[in-house]
Amino acid sequence: MPVGTYGKIRVETIGPKRYRARCRYRDFNGKVYDVERMGTSRTDAENNLKAAIRDWVTPVAGATVTASTKFRDVAARWLAELVRDAEREFRSWGTVDTYRNRLEGLVLPAVGDLRMNELSTPILDALCKKVRDNSSASSAKTVRAVLSGVCAFAVQHGALDANPAREITRLESKRAKNRPRKSRALTATEVLDLLKKLDQDERAVKDDLPDLVRFFLGTGERTGEALGAHWPDFNAEARELAMSGNVIRARGRGRIVNRGKTENAERPIPLPDWCVAMLVERRAKAADLDGPIFPSSTGTIREATNVRNRAWKPFIARAGYEWVTFRTFRRTVATLLDEAGLTARQIADLLGHSRPSMTQDVYMGRRSPGRAAADALGAVIPVSEG
Repeated sequence: MPVGTYGKIRVETIGPKRYRARCRYRDFNGKVYDVERMGTSRTDAENNLKAAIRDWVTPVAGATVTASTKFRDVAARWLAELVRDAEREFRSWGTVDTYRNRLEGLVLPAVGDLRMNELSTPILDALCKKVRDNSSASSAKTVRAVLSGVCAFAVQHGALDANPAREITRLESKRAKNRPRKSRALTATEVLDLLKKLDQDERAVKDDLPDLVRFFLGTGERTGEALGAHWPDFNAEARELAMSGNVIRARGRGRIVNRGKTENAERPIPLPDWCVAMLVERRAKAADLDGPIFPSSTGTIREATNVRNRAWKPFIARAGYEWVTFRTFRRTVATLLDEAGLTARQIADLLGHSRPSMTQDVYMGRRSPGRAAADALGAVIPVSEG
């Protein structure tokens, strides 16, 4: 056979409304491959075979992913690679779980049974837009990341020539069913009022919330980071806390310490004097100086969901701060430091972000316009006299 041509097509019946079409195809590399496709009729099977030859991609030697492999099978291999990366601490287990949930809940039901050579940008774009319109732009962007990751995996294994997910349109939140709430932070006055209410609330004191909230405000840490902090991490003389992990729950693995995705995740955190004093006083009463700074009643790491649902949510309902979450304290730290004149890079280093843009866009509360910009323009164009 000349290169780029195929031999005689043979169709056989293998079951009720189930036919298989086969032929031999000579690729442009000179090799001959056996190609087969299924169909619900002889014509359907033959058409599917001809389409496969038309869209043929040369298999990579030793590869088990080809253009005819179903998306769900490629996705399973891609996800397994993510898990291996997480085991070697190249990826976050939280990211793996997020991608797995979107893959299983949204992506596979829509395109799981398509073969890789049947994927196209319009199909993937329509899926992302549907998720955006029915849910949120954030979920749609995660779906796009999953699609792009699986298709990139297929490209690397020779099953696709190009990644069809790369040309998916921008996914803005204007058309989304659920739009992100405006980033809000506590003002200095609200911080003092909230701390006062915490100190005066017997149930909050029993649940060990006053010191925990002060710890959030003194460090800007994530919930899992704060609950995972141990006494050996605290250096009173240096007035620092060593942040080396975020306690999370990963599917199938239980509670683990996630070391983070970036170099900034593991970082020393300088502490304000009032936070150092609080920790020194707390350490003097601690039963286990090798254990967690905020232990459970049994001395183990506290469960974040229990702290939120059983302690924090009842308190904010009593105190009238229903909008405040633990992440609000992280935003508050970023905003107060911004107002104090620190650069976005300095604030990002404290919060453990590799990109200052993340700190600015997500964690800094929006302030009303100040006079700085107007004063700068006023210096350029003087007020006319007369």
